[in-house]
Amino acid sequence: MDFLLIAGLWLDGSAWDAVVPQLGALGHNGVPLWLPGQGAPPTTATLADQHAAVLAAVDAVAGSVVVVGHSAACTLAWMAADARPDKVARVEMIGGFPYGDGEAYADFFEATDGVMPFPGWGPFDGPDSADLDEHQRRSIAAAAIPVPEAVTKGVVQLRDWRRFEVPVTLICPEFSPAQAQEWIDGGEVPELSKARHIDYVDISSGHWPMFTRPAELARLLSEAADA
Repeated sequence: MDFLLIAGLWLDGSAWDAVVPQLGALGHNGVPLWLPGQGAPPTTATLADQHAAVLAAVDAVAGSVVVVGHSAACTLAWMAADARPDKVARVEMIGGFPYGDGEAYADFFEATDGVMPFPGWGPFDGPDSADLDEHQRRSIAAAAIPVPEAVTKGVVQLRDWRRFEVPVTLICPEFSPAQAQEWIDGGEVPELSKARHIDYVDISSGHWPMFTRPAELARLLSEAADA
């Protein structure tokens, strides 16, 4: 099975470097995506550009594909299921939830000079970053790519109700499966409240398990797809 891997804000395809070989050992093809705006100059990319890049990767696969989104990129993964419901076999979301039609993609922090820079570790104190050691923190922060404002403030567009038929796996790092289910059942995640099939999977990590638990993450991604 082909897994398209979309990292969250400030990360590019290299975030999956430790996960891809683990997926390969399990018989799967991990395809990390580098999206528009993740190179120079970053300010020219839009959310539509990133969406188009994800769809191009989906269309490049001969058969069906699993689309994996991390954090904010859970919305990009869900947008792929909306645009290609017959092609996306499953959406796997790590540490995040999709926004709905008409909402801003990821307008979380102040933009400067057309980009939203990494805000430092302060906003992620606690369970999000508790399992990152100092080397990992420095490495992630040093490699962080400012996100174009036209991406973060881009408007999510969803059109096809068949996205709700695509199976979803929620991999829950800094929150528990029980919490995630409570939020969804309570209507706090309207898109997933309408999904027909959701599996909840726990992983003992913070918000970035691709760095701290790559082997376990690959195993969980594989097991969810195989199921």
